[in-house]
Amino acid sequence: MRVRRTLALALASVTAIGLLAACGDSPNANKNKAQTATVLNVGMPNGPQTENHNPFLTTSAARSLGYAYQIYEPLMMWNPVKPADPMKPWLATNAEWAPDYTSVKVTIRDGVKWSDDKPLTAEDVAYTYNLVKDNDALNDQGTPYKEVSVSGNVVTLTFDSPQFVNQPKVLFRVPIVPKHIWEKISDPKTDINKNPVGSGPYTLKSFTPQTTTLSVRTGGYWQDLPQVKELRYTSYTDNNAQTTALANGESEWSFVFIPNYKTVFVDKDPASHKVWAPAVLGIHGLYINTTKKPFDNVALRKAMNMVVNREDIFVQAEAGYFHPQVKSVTGLPSPAGDSFIAEEFKGKEHAVDVEGAKKLLTDAGFKLDGTTLKDPTGKPVKLTLTDPAGWSDYQTSLEIVKDNLSKIGIAATVDKANQDAWFKNVEAGNFDATFRWTEGGATPYDIYRTVMDGAQLKPIGTASPAGNFGRFNNPEATAALRAYAAATSDADRTTAMATLQRIFVDQMPMIPVGADQVGGAYSTKNWVGWPDDANPYGAMQPTQPNAVDVVLHLKPAGS
Repeated sequence: MRVRRTLALALASVTAIGLLAACGDSPNANKNKAQTATVLNVGMPNGPQTENHNPFLTTSAARSLGYAYQIYEPLMMWNPVKPADPMKPWLATNAEWAPDYTSVKVTIRDGVKWSDDKPLTAEDVAYTYNLVKDNDALNDQGTPYKEVSVSGNVVTLTFDSPQFVNQPKVLFRVPIVPKHIWEKISDPKTDINKNPVGSGPYTLKSFTPQTTTLSVRTGGYWQDLPQVKELRYTSYTDNNAQTTALANGESEWSFVFIPNYKTVFVDKDPASHKVWAPAVLGIHGLYINTTKKPFDNVALRKAMNMVVNREDIFVQAEAGYFHPQVKSVTGLPSPAGDSFIAEEFKGKEHAVDVEGAKKLLTDAGFKLDGTTLKDPTGKPVKLTLTDPAGWSDYQTSLEIVKDNLSKIGIAATVDKANQDAWFKNVEAGNFDATFRWTEGGATPYDIYRTVMDGAQLKPIGTASPAGNFGRFNNPEATAALRAYAAATSDADRTTAMATLQRIFVDQMPMIPVGADQVGGAYSTKNWVGWPDDANPYGAMQPTQPNAVDVVLHLKPAGS
């Protein structure tokens, strides 16, 4: 699954937005014990937002802050913390896959109404999937839809290839939208969806660049309404402002990197302040633009991998908890990926080897001229490392990588990008190197697909939201991905997975660094019922599609 990053530099002073939050405008703040909370304050340090409620666009405010998933719902609810568990029926009551996974018949729930009181039908579902099928920019999962048909309350989706590995992407990742609204939109790829109408329990109340407020529906929701009457999504400028708001109770739920989290957050209110960071099968690392010279040279990418100090990144940038260190040369995290590691790579781990990297470069025609590495044409090797300014662990990671690369003569600069511009540039391939996450799932397929899938290979300048941001072009990897997805036996899947790992290790299209997680920082002072180790019913991260399920579980503390 795709994890939204929300990190920032730990600044010495609280920013203006942080001060506003700290001053207090929370309706829960002054309630006495006889009263119960009605508002849940959600925070994300993504900076000022531009109004855009389009649930399909990864760059929209609705997706950035996560409120899209309180307005729009999927057919089924999947738990990325326990990915092998059966999906929970949601807008669909049943999903029946063909034996070869090239089609699925979905039974649409009766009695569901849109927030404008019109009924949700199978025609709406079919329209939604046709919309995604016909618009690559809306198909952020890269699912190969072929046909969509309707018979009564059953929608049949067929695909160009087996979708065994993509079941959550098909049924969990697509927000269902009303046909009567969206068929009037001239360009769904750019429309901001000014007045969103969804099937979820909330409607849009107000929007500002800092705060988006949702109100619970007065009626017509297909299941019991949540006890949270209002959701306030505040987009803080950076991690420092977000952490301050969490520590003083103005923010009650966030996915944010907190350096020294126990001291600066948990210890401020040990009874209420919690952090839950469940690991999943996905990774983070340094994507390299393989179309840019000299980084199209495999030897250079492998040398870069050999000098990256993952332990320093884990301890210094990730506070020893946020993204556990990836040690296997395959890029697979432990323990989630251990059983998938091919025999030839078992026990083989990354180790810093500066001298070995220098020899590899020399053998490939590079020359270290003093402290400057020159490529085979004699040009100094330079690159820009980029990530959003507010994402502190990534910014610290880039500084560490910059220092690591200097040891082999590569001159790197760090670009502290605007978040929205960064998302667009990475998807369009307009970057040299950047830290980013991969998709995740029940197998490593999604990790390798995000990095190496030729089906997502787009020209520089054309968005590729589903992956292959570094424009890695390797037909063998693409074929192995297809073989894994289409396999009908464990033996065939094992063979395809071994091929993917060999290509990843030999070609180094992305430098793996840390494991992924879908956790969050939260408070039980006003609301209880959050997922945790005792009841891991879903991801804690508020920008995941199951965020609506989390809110539906919440009850006022003491009730």
